[in-house]
Amino acid sequence: MSNPKLFISYSWSNHDHEQLVLQIATELTESGVDVILDKWDLKEGHDAYAFMEKMVTDPEINKVAIISDRTYAEKADGRSGGVGTETQIISREVYEQQEQGKFVVIVTERDENGKAHLPTYYKSRIYIDLSEPDGYADNFEKLLRWIYNKPLYVKPKVGNKPNFLEENESISLGTSSAFKRSMDAIKNDKSTASGCFDEYLQLFSENLERFRVHNVEGEIDDAIVTNIESFIPSRNEYVQLLIAVAQYKPIPEFAERIHRFIESLIPYMDRPGHITSYNRWEFDNYKFLVHEIFLYTLAVFLKYERFELAAPLLLQQYFVGGRSEYGRDTMIGFENIRQYMESLEHRNKRLETRRMSLRADLLKERCHGTGLDFRFLMQADFVAFMRAEISASGDYSRWWPETLLYLGHYGSSFEIFARAKSEKYFDRVKVLLGIESPSDLSELIESYKKDRRRLPRWGFESFSPSALLGYESLGTLP
Repeated sequence: MSNPKLFISYSWSNHDHEQLVLQIATELTESGVDVILDKWDLKEGHDAYAFMEKMVTDPEINKVAIISDRTYAEKADGRSGGVGTETQIISREVYEQQEQGKFVVIVTERDENGKAHLPTYYKSRIYIDLSEPDGYADNFEKLLRWIYNKPLYVKPKVGNKPNFLEENESISLGTSSAFKRSMDAIKNDKSTASGCFDEYLQLFSENLERFRVHNVEGEIDDAIVTNIESFIPSRNEYVQLLIAVAQYKPIPEFAERIHRFIESLIPYMDRPGHITSYNRWEFDNYKFLVHEIFLYTLAVFLKYERFELAAPLLLQQYFVGGRSEYGRDTMIGFENIRQYMESLEHRNKRLETRRMSLRADLLKERCHGTGLDFRFLMQADFVAFMRAEISASGDYSRWWPETLLYLGHYGSSFEIFARAKSEKYFDRVKVLLGIESPSDLSELIESYKKDRRRLPRWGFESFSPSALLGYESLGTLP
């Protein structure tokens, strides 16, 4: 790529201004721009006006920068003797005869009200502000990007219309206003942040009832999958708010609120009292949605290294009052959040898809618009699996890591465990597993090696907990 050529038009206002022009020209030249400047290129005996006109009209000159201060703006507008007194100033007539995308104004002076001095013919266009030292570096970068046609923000390729928008009927949680209030309060550290967050979570939990599947006509697995797809906007909204919490409000108070919120969703996975006639698969959409919400909550906190927010999700039990009616314990562990979905197994057979796990497929396919790469979901799934393994008292207290089906040949440790080579970092991470030292894992790791404890398997594929933990290296560095 050849060096772009740039002509600088400016006013000979005073010595300080000329020195600023030279500084800008020099910095541009040092950045690979072939700058044309009268002080460098206009020789004795040359016609100054002809020189300026040629620089503006020459097709080899890619860009023209107008360095505008008070004097330049006044002379360009004819308010101070006109352009005839200083032929380096571009008039309206010359400007309008050229492609205007070739020009940019660089403002170096503002009036007493903070208003930029601009030629009248340019006032509706965007300019680059080099009038303040504090913003000089950032705005000089903008100038370079304009010269090289390398904008900071590039419009992405237009994608395909999301599948869930093809559905005739959409379902809304009605949380958008509460979401906006909560985001604003959290990001701006307002005193109302806790209350706004509570309002959003409560509304989300109550209105999840709108997603109930009942009295389905046709194939129920079709209705379940369609329902799950329609939840994507609500899930993405929730994830955005979680990211804000992780960045702006990573405090125990919010961790407790989120734990109670997930607790309030668990009953949706079973039959509610007001429904007496039902198909046992009608709650499968909730089994997927609540499980997905839990995974994303854990994934966000792990990505942003908010281990103190993630740990209560794994270590504290959840109260489910309705279980007392059947004589069951009302306090349950997080491993109960992942429940088997018979409808998807039926769908796999009915459509003869021959997939290892339609549930894993859905989790991966839906991982868009969240700001999280799928690997963060897999990391969360693995952490949940290991925590359940450490405290498991039987097969019913284990966690099935759906997403690890997509590990493939990924054999290295997940990010948080790779970083946990450091003893200091391990001391932060260990709270997730409820252990004190890497040696607390030795018996469990040994049981996998000797096949005393079976690992999840998809066909012939499984994974190595030792490798994904980076077990041999945990806490080995200062």
